[in-house]
Amino acid sequence: MKKIFGPDPNAIYPNEDIKQICFIKNVIKNPNIIVGDYTYYDDIDGPENFEDHVTHLYPFIGDKLIIGKFCAIARGIEFVMNGANHRMNSVSTYPFHIMGGGWEDFTPKLSELPLKGDTVVDNDVWFGQNVTVMPGVHIGDGAIIAANSVVTKDVLPYHIVGGNPAKIIRKRFDDELIENLLELQWWNLDPKTLFDNMKALCRSDLGRVMRINRM
Repeated sequence: MKKIFGPDPNAIYPNEDIKQICFIKNVIKNPNIIVGDYTYYDDIDGPENFEDHVTHLYPFIGDKLIIGKFCAIARGIEFVMNGANHRMNSVSTYPFHIMGGGWEDFTPKLSELPLKGDTVVDNDVWFGQNVTVMPGVHIGDGAIIAANSVVTKDVLPYHIVGGNPAKIIRKRFDDELIENLLELQWWNLDPKTLFDNMKALCRSDLGRVMRINRM
């Protein structure tokens, strides 16, 4: 019998007994939402509806939401994409063009909108409940986003942020360890190697983590 080294990354529910958690890579349909293995959304009202929490993602704009591996996303998340932006360098910010009745003649060019590019979340990021992420933000590996935060700016790897707008609360580790963890990239380990080193990843003995054999 083949030994199992963790849940199937291609399953919708990693644990069939806990259906408020799903691996969202396996339920999204929008090609502009790209999610890595094992990243989950936790929502008692239906984690399969994760795409409903990515708002204003319009194909004609072309921006993407890119989320890495092993991210933990609590209920109430909202990723606001570039389609939410209005013209800011005109007298009025009102979106006349979407109301019809002839006003569509005043549709702005994409170059006239404050587009901020893709929204990128790296690996092993933990989002607390009711977090809002604004367009074009880059959240680094290992970051923690406190509940009820509004993320308006990039978040450095292994930093904890919170508030509205979210600000740095503290680093999780010292600079040397952060650098080593970014080099290790444990989220890219094959399933067996990850399984064999799970104890190290689930403890506070960070020196032991740095002795993980990546081969």
